[in-house]
Amino acid sequence: MPNKLTIRDIARLAGVSTATVSRVLNHKPDVDPETRQRVMQVVSEHRYVPSVTASSLAGGKSRLLGALTPSLTWPLMPHIMQGIAEVIEQTDYELVLYSISHRIDRSALIDRILEAHLIDGLIAIYPDGVARAESSENPERAASRHLGELFQQGFPVVILDDQSLPGQTPWVGPDNRIGAYEATRHLIRLGHRRIAHIQGPTHYQCSHDRFEGYRQALTEAGIAVDPAYVARGDFTTPGSYSAAAALLALPERPTAIFAANDQMAYGAFLVAKAQGLRIPDDLAVIGFDDIELSAHIQPALTTVRQPFEQMGKMAAELLLTLVNTPHAIGADWYASVPQVARARVGREALKAMQTQLPTELVIRASCGAQTSPSDQETSQALLAGLDMRIPAQHDGAYDPAFGLTRSQQNKK
Repeated sequence: MPNKLTIRDIARLAGVSTATVSRVLNHKPDVDPETRQRVMQVVSEHRYVPSVTASSLAGGKSRLLGALTPSLTWPLMPHIMQGIAEVIEQTDYELVLYSISHRIDRSALIDRILEAHLIDGLIAIYPDGVARAESSENPERAASRHLGELFQQGFPVVILDDQSLPGQTPWVGPDNRIGAYEATRHLIRLGHRRIAHIQGPTHYQCSHDRFEGYRQALTEAGIAVDPAYVARGDFTTPGSYSAAAALLALPERPTAIFAANDQMAYGAFLVAKAQGLRIPDDLAVIGFDDIELSAHIQPALTTVRQPFEQMGKMAAELLLTLVNTPHAIGADWYASVPQVARARVGREALKAMQTQLPTELVIRASCGAQTSPSDQETSQALLAGLDMRIPAQHDGAYDPAFGLTRSQQNKK
């Protein structure tokens, strides 16, 4: 007998038809328990591994789910993937990872993935590379638009992104506006009135949302939004140096800066230190994201924590529900989900196909919170030996303060 068994071999050894073996391997309920046990015993004894592609082409499920990801060097990716993995590992599905670069034609790659008949559903993480502020009709959002079309055709898709799409495409993302609102309101409660904002690039939707949260908090407190206190960054540490320097050079410099991500907050730290300003005594700073380094710099950064792991979990739960729904997917999707599926994944995952998850304000020392001596010693040890000087030229190739190339830095 060949070393690699086929489904026909399993059927012959178990004394059943190939159709019966197929139904057993695809977890069909219409198989006699004794027959199922006999087939599975043969499968186990011979360590048979069914052909995923053949099973899919035959009309069964591959038991594989795909995750389409941007660069795995983004600091947020481990947290998102942890959330996805925690859900998937509790099922009999496996996860296939597709990592893509910014230069690749994503729509063409998605088509190649589907043509292989390898996966039963797909989680697309920041499928356009960034979350664009333009509508999905913009050419730079072609991947998101294409995924929406595939979903309408019946292929299970969930998008994890900073911006929802028109229509019914399932989507999970953070509430950037409320996160920024809470950060700015915290500074106002501490007594700050001259609060500046380092904004991300305006072609990112999250930049608009975080600015809107900043604006709303100031307006509600009766503080006019001064255009001089809003500077543009690029979501990287080197790219925020000029923005922070311009803000701190104002005749009435701000007493607090809310940066639209943690890495631009690091830039504000470096510029303030170069000017002899103390954080938080002379300048309070808040970031957004809560990437790992933010808890360990000195002083530790107050920031808005994005629920990356929870986003991954909810995206996986939604995808499993879509994959296991034996009805056509359409506008009446929720009503078509069987009760057993609702009970398995929980009602929270089924309340809406497009969900914004809340963020969390993490208060640390950079806006006035106290740190313990042990925290200070840990931060100083982590930063020991780092070159904290601001380089004369910022070409973005390397950040001497944090040891990251720009390609390794989180974009949001």
